Amino acid sequence: MQDSKKIMQSTEDAEDISALIKAAKRNEECLPHEIVKELVNADHPLPVWRKYRGFSQQKLAEISGVTQAYIAQIETRKKEGGVKTLKKLAVALAISLDDLVA
Repeated sequence: MQDSKKIMQSTEDAEDISALIKAAKRNEECLPHEIVKELVNADHPLPVWRKYRGFSQQKLAEISGVTQAYIAQIETRKKEGGVKTLKKLAVALAISLDDLVA
């Protein structure tokens, strides 16, 4: 039974390594586990990405051209944010639009 656990763990490790290599080849960013958990549990992904990048709402507003007030409304789901707005935010955060659509 112990051998089967070792084999399963080795297989999982190999799959994880393979996924990391594939992501690196595609130039994809590898996120820390804590951030992934936050993204999964967040009401909206925008504040998670913003904080991960080290931006305040005001700084993201300056970079993206979207007002701080509108960013706050999107983060709290008071506003959905149009495609153009979300694209601006995604570009400023160096992520894909899909990363903001939750």
